[in-house]
Amino acid sequence: MSSAPILQESFDNLSTAVTGGWVITNLSNPVGATSWFQGNPAIFIAQSGPADSYAAANYLNTDAGGGAISNWLLSPAVTLNNGYTVNFYTRTELGSPFADRLQVRLSTNGVSTNVGASESSVGDFTNLLLDINPTFASGGYPESWTLQTLTISGLGGPATGRIAFRYLIDDTTVNGNYIGVDTFSLDDNGVPEPSSIVLTGTALAAVAFLRRRKGASR
Repeated sequence: MSSAPILQESFDNLSTAVTGGWVITNLSNPVGATSWFQGNPAIFIAQSGPADSYAAANYLNTDAGGGAISNWLLSPAVTLNNGYTVNFYTRTELGSPFADRLQVRLSTNGVSTNVGASESSVGDFTNLLLDINPTFASGGYPESWTLQTLTISGLGGPATGRIAFRYLIDDTTVNGNYIGVDTFSLDDNGVPEPSSIVLTGTALAAVAFLRRRKGASR
């Protein structure tokens, strides 16, 4: 079955995205001069659209002297179902001299934006969907735009919640450079509910039975 978009964001204008329901919360310790910001095409251009049309985060999210980064970018609240897919592109600078890391997390606590109160907290975003380069390996973060596709599962039923991007750096004296996130979508891939599968199977069985009877009468 074909997919249907539930939520899309190209980050052509990050300020407009925030007005439309995206939330930025920088819990870095100490908080630095930047948070999530409009992409810098001098470092690399967007995956699609205008050259600066992506969301970016960098080592200046905390104090340049060597703090810890926990910088959150939360999607608007939406209704989530098992089988929905989270799709986005991400990358760092070509030949990046310092390792980067990004987590994707999920909250099913309604419209909550609670990510805790410190650089180590996650608040309501306890469901980890993806952790890119958790060991801070050199070259471990994509250096060209790379599609990431995640499937939501394990929900007891439809739930309202948010998807979160978390730029996470333990110590900027040794890690943390610059990342971009672009072309985000949350898609319903048309996976039928179990009851629909049963009905479909029953209908197919009935068609097969009628075909057998028709053939036998010839």
